[in-house]
Amino acid sequence: MNYYGEYITRLIEELSRLPGVGRKSAQRIAFHIINMDNEKAKSLAESILDAKEKVKYCSVCCNITDSDPCPICQSAKRDKGLIMVVEDPRDMAAYERTGEFKGVYHILHGSLSPMNGIGPNDIKIKELMSRLTEEVAEVILATNPNVEGEATAMYISRLIKPMGIITTRIAHGVPVGGDLEYVDEVTLSKALEGRRQM
Repeated sequence: MNYYGEYITRLIEELSRLPGVGRKSAQRIAFHIINMDNEKAKSLAESILDAKEKVKYCSVCCNITDSDPCPICQSAKRDKGLIMVVEDPRDMAAYERTGEFKGVYHILHGSLSPMNGIGPNDIKIKELMSRLTEEVAEVILATNPNVEGEATAMYISRLIKPMGIITTRIAHGVPVGGDLEYVDEVTLSKALEGRRQM
């Protein structure tokens, strides 16, 4: 039954289609929008439309950006010979927040998942391979530590190996502050594999 009328019901339905937003959250957001003053609501609507119309993929790294190439690819301070491959722009942002990585990125926009019908042509592997010139010294595979991420890393490493470019994988292991007794066996195994000399 339609309790609120056509416009509010439609707004709730559209908001509930967003990832991570259930019906109750969509309803709460819809009422918040309805109670905003007109200028703030208009600014919100315009920012959504601007982002949708002006954001595109960087022609170099496939990051989402409103300038092409993106600011990271444009930066003269970044090491273009070191490429970190991630699945998603949010993964890149997580590494950037550390302030530790000084190379550039390549965003795949997914991972290989044959069970879900996602093959090499469905993510940005071809674009990565076209970037691998003699200038590139190392490719760091920073895909997620799950079945799909591991399969993607293995697939890409097999493509790169004949080119003679160093290919590394990020270490996986015990989180800082974690107690070993609560860590699962797979994580402990990965931590043991990724050990290094002190």
